[in-house]
Amino acid sequence: MIAIRGWWLALVLAVGLNTGAAWGQAVFEPSASLQKLGTGMGFTEGPVWIPSREILVFSDIPNSKLMQWSPREGVSEFRKVEQANGNLLDLDGALISCQHGARNLVRWNDQGEAVVLVDRFEGKRFNSPNDVAVRSDGTLWFTDPPWGLQGPHELPGHWVFRFDPATGDVQAVIRDLAMPNGINFSPDERRLYVADTGGSSRHPDPAYHRTPPGIHCYEVTSAGELGARLFTIPHGSDGMAVDVDGNLYTTTGDKVAVYNSDGQRIDELTIPENPANVAFGGEDGRTLFITARTSLYSIRAKRPGAKPPGARW
Repeated sequence: MIAIRGWWLALVLAVGLNTGAAWGQAVFEPSASLQKLGTGMGFTEGPVWIPSREILVFSDIPNSKLMQWSPREGVSEFRKVEQANGNLLDLDGALISCQHGARNLVRWNDQGEAVVLVDRFEGKRFNSPNDVAVRSDGTLWFTDPPWGLQGPHELPGHWVFRFDPATGDVQAVIRDLAMPNGINFSPDERRLYVADTGGSSRHPDPAYHRTPPGIHCYEVTSAGELGARLFTIPHGSDGMAVDVDGNLYTTTGDKVAVYNSDGQRIDELTIPENPANVAFGGEDGRTLFITARTSLYSIRAKRPGAKPPGARW
């Protein structure tokens, strides 16, 4: 059951909001309070703001639903899915979902039907696509750990893929991570951030069973090719978002930790439930939405989130 509906019922929580004193820079509004917008779900993930409808869409993975939230209507069911996890808007504003259960990437058409974009690499089914980012050339970059995998691996690893919807071409661009998870580009697309939650016995190669967690920053060329790894933030993360200044908002443990473009921590926010993912939205793009286990939260930031270059929404 969804317990909270609408702004006027939002619960203002007295949580440990760090205003930047410990880190030297505050990214959240000094007067901002964390708000609990809804609860009673199984495991929330994949928030994405849809400007044309002024709603937030997010995943309730175990219940195989996409949920929606609006200031007027609160939380309600959006549509049935096959254990969707990460979601985003492509450059045209179409909703893209990573589906654990179906092991694919889909685009939702105007009739609310799922159009499969890609579900295989070199004839083998993906593990369980997790999170996705879009580049200004329209390519979709997504992670493929086995968190939702039912049955044996068909691929020998947990990789990061680049898919071109225009040509159908799919390439494995990163093959040396244990559990790739959250993924996002910097606002200028010169960097790609990929979270690796670290080693797990679920990896088919024992060499990756003890890989330390980290958020890896890679160089991206103007042609859209992946370059060198520039640095690693030494902790795991699930989902992430970037603001217009290039600051990286990551989920780790019971916190949203914020890093500047050099990988230095500049702020953090403690959440009552361990957060899984974050996304910017709202009328001015300065509301940070946080999916955290059974609930949805929000807080006001000083700067808006970054839109993908070339986005037509």
